[in-house]
Amino acid sequence: MTAPLVLWDLDAQGVLTLTLNRPEKLNAFTLEMIHEWHGLLLRAADDEAVKVIILTGAGRGFCAGGDATAMDRRSRNDPLEQKDFLWRHVHRIALAMERLDKPVIAAVNGVARGAGMDMALMCDIRLMARSATLAESYIAMGLAAGDGGGWYLPRIIGMDHALELLWTGRQVAAAEAERIGLATRVVEDEALLPSATELAARIAAQPQAAIRMHKRAALQGRDMPLAAHLDMVSSHMAVLRNTQEHRERVAAFNARRPAP
Repeated sequence: MTAPLVLWDLDAQGVLTLTLNRPEKLNAFTLEMIHEWHGLLLRAADDEAVKVIILTGAGRGFCAGGDATAMDRRSRNDPLEQKDFLWRHVHRIALAMERLDKPVIAAVNGVARGAGMDMALMCDIRLMARSATLAESYIAMGLAAGDGGGWYLPRIIGMDHALELLWTGRQVAAAEAERIGLATRVVEDEALLPSATELAARIAAQPQAAIRMHKRAALQGRDMPLAAHLDMVSSHMAVLRNTQEHRERVAAFNARRPAP
């Protein structure tokens, strides 16, 4: 029986770890992996037991981008077939991640290259192992960032830093990634998954309706005027004030006892 290309591991706290599982290829993705990955993201979105998601890679790499052999074969296809491969397959990951209102933490171990870096950028929080590196390596092959890097990077680190990385394709070490805001936090290699799991568990213990509305408000607010954002948030607040989680937290605060 063939091993899964993406591993699903859900713990009792509601922390789901999705592990890209082609370690012998530094988790470079294939069409089959994309299909498995997309299916698990949809499953995670619908499973109420899943509260927070960690994305990481097996072995020495997070994700080395697309599989080179498969990319070479596809380069012989006509332009419409090549566009359709990205739009109908690879880009489903980015669109599924955008629709997912549960927190997603990237635990970046080893290399993240090209689309592998773009996959890390799709996550809400990026923890990096000290030895990990990132690179928008498309330019080395005469290509543009094909999986959202040109959209995510300016929003995360600003236009000037983003263009410099896209134009040069240079490797970014963990310390620099943290300094420019590309990594949320850098930890020692052996502490990467424990740190990601600890953070995920802390988030999973919070009121989940508020967690999910925070994410929606932050992501949707990037592209709307302040007045529209405040109008949206006032609706979120009205709903949250009527949740059992809110009432229990208020009661605990007033009684000076720990939150449930």
